[in-house]
Amino acid sequence: MNVNRRHFLLFLGATAGSLAAVSWDNNLKSKVLATASSRLGFQPVKYPLPLAVEELPVSQQIANYGHYEVQDDLVLPEGFFYDVIAVWGDRVGDSRFGYNNDYLSLVETAPNEGYLTVNFEYISGGVWMQTYPLVIGEELPFAELIALAKPGEEEDEAEFIIDAFSLKDGDVTKEKIIRISREGLIDQGLGVISVKRNADGKWERTYSEADRRVTGISGLDNRAQALKSTGAAVAVFNKPQKLGYEDGLGDRIIGTFQNCAGGTTPWGTVLSAEENFQDQVPEAVMADGSSLDPGETPFFISAKDFNGRANVFGLAGNKYGWMVEIDPANPNDYGTKHTWLGRYRHEAFGIRAEGGKNLAVYSGCDRRGGHLYKFVSSGKVFNPQDKTNSRLFEEGTLYGAKLYPNGIGEWIPLNPNTLVNPVSPRQVVGGKVILPNSDRTIGGVMEVETEEQLQPLRAQFKTLGDLYQGDSTLETQGAILIDAHFAASAVGVTCTARPEDTIVNSDGTLFIAFTSGSSGSDGGADKQIFVGTNGETEYEYGWIMKLEEDDNDPAALSFTWSMLATGGEVAHGGAGFANPDNLTLDKKGNLWVVTDMSTSKHNQPVPTRTDENGQALTGSDLTGVFGNNSLWYIPLSGEDVGKIYPFAIGPMECECTGLTFDNDNSSLFLAIQHPGEKNGMRQNMAAESREFELLATDGTAFKQQRRVPLGSNWPSGEVNQPPLPGIVAIRRVNGRGIV
Repeated sequence: MNVNRRHFLLFLGATAGSLAAVSWDNNLKSKVLATASSRLGFQPVKYPLPLAVEELPVSQQIANYGHYEVQDDLVLPEGFFYDVIAVWGDRVGDSRFGYNNDYLSLVETAPNEGYLTVNFEYISGGVWMQTYPLVIGEELPFAELIALAKPGEEEDEAEFIIDAFSLKDGDVTKEKIIRISREGLIDQGLGVISVKRNADGKWERTYSEADRRVTGISGLDNRAQALKSTGAAVAVFNKPQKLGYEDGLGDRIIGTFQNCAGGTTPWGTVLSAEENFQDQVPEAVMADGSSLDPGETPFFISAKDFNGRANVFGLAGNKYGWMVEIDPANPNDYGTKHTWLGRYRHEAFGIRAEGGKNLAVYSGCDRRGGHLYKFVSSGKVFNPQDKTNSRLFEEGTLYGAKLYPNGIGEWIPLNPNTLVNPVSPRQVVGGKVILPNSDRTIGGVMEVETEEQLQPLRAQFKTLGDLYQGDSTLETQGAILIDAHFAASAVGVTCTARPEDTIVNSDGTLFIAFTSGSSGSDGGADKQIFVGTNGETEYEYGWIMKLEEDDNDPAALSFTWSMLATGGEVAHGGAGFANPDNLTLDKKGNLWVVTDMSTSKHNQPVPTRTDENGQALTGSDLTGVFGNNSLWYIPLSGEDVGKIYPFAIGPMECECTGLTFDNDNSSLFLAIQHPGEKNGMRQNMAAESREFELLATDGTAFKQQRRVPLGSNWPSGEVNQPPLPGIVAIRRVNGRGIV
């Protein structure tokens, strides 16, 4: 399929049936929205539910939204189309383009050319196994291992779980696990591909010598491709006598995986965030920061998923969960993990690099109850474009944010002298906090649900230096950084609502996307800070926060904060979207955001807004009304400042991620992650009708019939073709800027 041609035909109206699902009904078009569209430069796409920016009468909202057809495509405003640049399985250097592409960085080395650095986050087990033979062209022993699965409890799916690392070399089962795990880890990590814009304005790959993959097993077969490390945790990696597991590799690290969000420095390097590393290796550590045994995270496989891919290779858990820096222009650079930036489920990389000031880096731990962090370098930036600035990552201080309900906050240092003052379970939704185990001889963590459970920790340990062990101050500091999330909870850093991205504006303002305020097995968010549009706690739909450092100083130890936008239905005071995730700023300073609703909730029917007991549905039970994940535009200046407009809607069962602009604002790069994740490959264009009870903007309830494809064939759009994660460049038909 020629993607360009198909979207150009849509723009011209050549396929009226499809066009009707993308654009407004002309007979019912709002004059107010049309006027706004002329200012915006685009006409917002039709979202599945009414929005405030339309300013339509309730009767017209009900007429417009009584029927809706979901598309298995990237739906864009009229006059826009996209080019597919690369998809899973394409050649990259001596390897392939990985799976579930996430963060994108474009470093332009000359006008109209440069390097795209791409993160590959995780494997959607079921669809990956279904489509692997079709895409990669070889068979793997999935069925043979799934046949060994044993039924779980009640309705749990049968799983085969084993500590493959403990099996003897040459064991038949171990060899099968190695084959599958190796391929899965190859499809994770990051990649660099060279691109150039041709005379027609299309970005194309040029396949330069710098193109390369850094995978989950880089360095396993070729020592020269192992990753490097800097900072205090290196002292822990290199110490001869550890309390826990020893991988025998010193400060050398095999690979990177679960690479989710990231950022680009002013000097042209890229930082890649290792997020849900606990799916592959143990997260908890011993009191000295050394790893638990690989068997703590065993290999497992079922018909729908598989994880623990690092288990069979005996990878040490304390070497994952970091920020990885890579220079895309250097073909010999396979990445450096900077441990002063902390180890946790990293999302985001917001950077302030101003001449004469300390370097500041903002990041978040994407878990329920995760924290917001700031690293401040010991040295100062001289020239923000100088590549020697990378040395500033090698020494500094990591802080966690303490937020107060009155809109102020402070940064708490994570160092040996910081007093232990643990977060109370009474402070957070769900009433649970995960803290370092008070029995330091066995390490790990403990779940705390009562004040009484906190007493041993408070009684035995005065400071973080008492809680963590080392033969030197540097080793103790390294252990704290390795266990940063749990150490932060131990000193009272605010538990937040899944901080998934941080972006810094040119004036130093920090924007943070908090995806969801619901609680879970990892804990929950502070009840006084993360409240819904009507004061609710356990608020599912997320927030975008604005944070400003005192005196506009990157190294400030205090700040002010406020909520810029709150997710949720317009009728309940929300912005119209649910679960904000990645953020970016265009060259005019406007904010763009994509959403990250759980795949299992996409378009799930809501025929009535009450349960069988007559209680009103809330939270994720209503997420289905928001349809597919989407992309939104938020002007930060001008007549439409603060309004929120839907710019694009993703294909079926996908997440749109990694949004970034080129230097002249004429191309918007976007990653389409895990299309078809729930239902897999769409068979024979299957679809079904589902019923929703929606709310007009004033709260009036009405019914919608929604046609929903089952699975995905994106990007080909052809019958019974596999869905492929891939990256695209969005541009206008007329070649002008996006906005």
